[in-house]
Amino acid sequence: MKIDFIKNIFFSILFSFLTFFTSCTKEKTETSVKQDLLIDLEKLENKIVLFKKLAENEKDSKKIQDCFKETRVLYKKTEWAVEYFVPETARFINGPALDELEVEENKFLPPNGFQVIEEFIFPEYDTSNKTDLLREITIMRANILQVKQHLEAISIGDKHIIDAARFEVYRILALGITGFDSPIAQESINEVAPALASIQTIILKTCKNNSKQSLELKSKLKKTISNSILYCTKNKVFNNFDRTTFIKEYLNTISKIIFDLQKQNNIDTVNKNSAVNSNAATLFEKSAFNVNAFIPSSEYAYSEDKVALGNQLFYDTTISKDQKRSCATCHIPEKAFTDGRKTNLSLDGFDLPRNTPTLTYAGLQNALFWDLRQIDLEKQSVDVVQNEKEMHGSFSQIIPLMNKDKKYKGLFEKAFPKNNKIEEWQLQNAIASYIRSLNDFDSRFDLYMRGESNDFSEEEKLGFNLFAGKAKCATCHFIPLFNGTVPPNYSKTEQEVIGTPKDKTAKEISPDLGKYNQFRMDQLKNAFKTPSIRNVAKTAPYMHNGVFTTLEEVVDFYNKGGGKGLGYPVENQTLPFDQLKLSKKEESALVAFMKTLTDKKYQ
Repeated sequence: MKIDFIKNIFFSILFSFLTFFTSCTKEKTETSVKQDLLIDLEKLENKIVLFKKLAENEKDSKKIQDCFKETRVLYKKTEWAVEYFVPETARFINGPALDELEVEENKFLPPNGFQVIEEFIFPEYDTSNKTDLLREITIMRANILQVKQHLEAISIGDKHIIDAARFEVYRILALGITGFDSPIAQESINEVAPALASIQTIILKTCKNNSKQSLELKSKLKKTISNSILYCTKNKVFNNFDRTTFIKEYLNTISKIIFDLQKQNNIDTVNKNSAVNSNAATLFEKSAFNVNAFIPSSEYAYSEDKVALGNQLFYDTTISKDQKRSCATCHIPEKAFTDGRKTNLSLDGFDLPRNTPTLTYAGLQNALFWDLRQIDLEKQSVDVVQNEKEMHGSFSQIIPLMNKDKKYKGLFEKAFPKNNKIEEWQLQNAIASYIRSLNDFDSRFDLYMRGESNDFSEEEKLGFNLFAGKAKCATCHFIPLFNGTVPPNYSKTEQEVIGTPKDKTAKEISPDLGKYNQFRMDQLKNAFKTPSIRNVAKTAPYMHNGVFTTLEEVVDFYNKGGGKGLGYPVENQTLPFDQLKLSKKEESALVAFMKTLTDKKYQ
């Protein structure tokens, strides 16, 4: 009895020790990524301190610039976490050097961070900027300290690490190699290496499954990232970098490996209503984007039955006052849901002030209309239907007709099975759902990037490389939606001030003040939504006022630096106004690329 008792105590102590040891080992493994991250942030903060000391005493441009570049590299090692876990602070560390507008409060926040500092010291450091430079470095250190405090306080699980790694690949693709976050120094290609190296480290530490298949994937990840870094090392010149090859052969491969490793290691996906689907291996899959990330609330969720009802309503003229105009009157399917006119006509026969935009891919935006006055497609449909110059109708007037129509009743019951009564919000939701279905992602560009076709000429490759590089198009028309919805979260849709001319005589800017009409802030004068250029070959004429008839005219306008480049007094222009210096061959290549964005049904 006594021996058994002693044995039980011994095994109990042994079990407790093993449990404690296993727990400690597990905790150490789980926090190793976080510990490494905090160490890297400490190194970054120390470098910022040294940068400030250098800036206090140094006048030499090269020394200042080199220290800046070294600081940026350290930031890129932590970017996967800073941007993912602390996005509100991250925008003031590496956001664009433009005022952050809070239009509802009618106020703006001045920009801070790397891109502001970059403007002070590139292409040459002007010592008259010393006070401003020191202030910005001080603010940056404060922001990094804030990030450290936040990351120290939170737990970072495996699924969040995997998700953050995926989004960092997308960030490199859409914001990194396009020059969005290094517009003047153009250090984007050099900064790919530290970002990818960090991705490799956190993925290998997180994916602990050592099965044969998992080990093969890890080996493939290391090899692909090593080759990616080597490719960037050999091709450092920003304007000559082959983004077509780099995205297709390297970044997409890395993205797929991370996706497969997540499955192999049984790591859950993050449960969030993200614009990018967690079950998409790359950003170019047909199913990569989630339209439900852009709906007002859960009851508005997308369904095929709602699409069927919305399709019927879209072509129904009884919604308009005179019962002669439907949504399809101005959004003609054969024209990629535009009308081919400079501007359409009002109900009383006069020209409307703005061009009819395409509805294709409209469901993947956070703001609608040229002036971004509505935040979702439901509100957009009400705006158009009730507009006295457009339809001058209402959804309420069609409800009695629907109640008497067996076909409509059947479609409604399928679309809204839990609702017995037809209400206006449901009709708005149905039309919005139909518009959300107009995202085919089957253009020649898509098929090529997914490896489903090799039908992509050398001229078209050059065009894409220009679009995402020298011509700077992709810094506003973000890959792969090619609209102003900002990656990699795609939770905000941008406006731009480009100085569109009033007419082709190019003597003055368009008098349309755009978003300024809703929010009286000087930064918003002549500001308009950045539209998608998917199907752009089928949606002429172009710009908010339809001023340009051809894509060649559009490219020529941008090549000259927009309105300010043409000499208009556009003080708030957000488009870089320096001439792009594109050759005729390059201009033609840009147009050739844009034509590859036409979906199959419109070809």
